[in-house]
Amino acid sequence: MDNIKSGFVTIVGRSNVGKSTLLNRIIGEKISIISSKPQTTRANLKLIYNSLDSQIVFLDTPGIQNPKNKLGEFMLKESRSSLKDVDLILYMVDVNFEIGELDNLIIDILRKINLPKICVINKIDTLNSEELSKLVSKYEGMELFEKIIPISASEGTNVYNLIDCIKSFLPYGPKYYSDDMITDQTEREIVSEIIREKTLNLLRDEIPHGINVLIEKFSVRKNKPIVDIDAIICVEKKSHKGIVIGKNGDMILKIGKSARLDIEKFLDSKVNLKLFVKIDDDWRNKSIKVKEFGYFRK
Repeated sequence: MDNIKSGFVTIVGRSNVGKSTLLNRIIGEKISIISSKPQTTRANLKLIYNSLDSQIVFLDTPGIQNPKNKLGEFMLKESRSSLKDVDLILYMVDVNFEIGELDNLIIDILRKINLPKICVINKIDTLNSEELSKLVSKYEGMELFEKIIPISASEGTNVYNLIDCIKSFLPYGPKYYSDDMITDQTEREIVSEIIREKTLNLLRDEIPHGINVLIEKFSVRKNKPIVDIDAIICVEKKSHKGIVIGKNGDMILKIGKSARLDIEKFLDSKVNLKLFVKIDDDWRNKSIKVKEFGYFRK
C-alpha cells in the first residue's frame, strides 16, 4: 500500500473569485493565468502540488457563466466535466454576502454530487472578524460542505491549513505524476497564456474576450541560449487590430515587453519574442474555429 495521500481535486466557482490566484500560490509558480476580467481561464488545467507525504492534482476550471457563444458553451462543459472522477470538490467564493444566480446554479449542481466538498471563502483580508463570522455561518447553514475554510489567496493567509484539510479527504495511493512536474500544459501552451494574460490586462474591456494567441514558432538557437518565439494575436474585428497594435505600435510593444519578461522568467532563458496581429472574424461563434484554437474535449 502506498504511504502518501494522493488524489484529484477540482476547484469551481464564479469568474474572478480567485481560483487561479489560489492555485498559483499553492504550486509556487505562476502557471494559471490571472486577470481581473471574467472568463480568463478557458479550459481545464491540471496543476500538481508535490510534498513528501502527498501529491494533489488540482483542476483549475473556467468560471461558471451563462454561455453567450460557442466558446462559452465549451467553457461551461469544461467546468461541469471537472466534477467527474475526482476525490474532492473545492467550491470557491469571495466575501460578497449576496448569493447570485450563478452561485445558486453551482450550489444546485453540487447538491446532486455525492463527493466531499470544501467551501473556500477567499479575500478575507477585506473583512473584519465579525463580518467573517457571519459569512461562515451563512455557508454553514447550507448544510452542504464538510468544511468551510476562510483564506486570502493573494496574501497567503490560511492557505497551508487549506492544504492540510484537503489532504485529510484524500486516499492513500500512488503518485500520478513525477515530482518535478507541476502542470500538464506544454511550454508552448503556457507561453501562449502568458501573452494572452498581458493582452487582458493592457487592453480595454470590449476587446479581450475575442482574443486568442497562437504560437507559430518556438525554437532554441543552436549557438546561443536564446529562445525564438513568434506568436499571433487573433482578434475578431478590424477595429480591434488597430487597438492591439496601438498608435505607432505602442500597445503591441507594451504587450511584448511585459510578456517577454514573464516568459524569460518561466523558461529561465533569454527570449526573442515577435508578435503579429491577425483578424479572425467572430471566431468564438464558429465551432470549427473554437476547435482549431484548441478548445475541445480531449
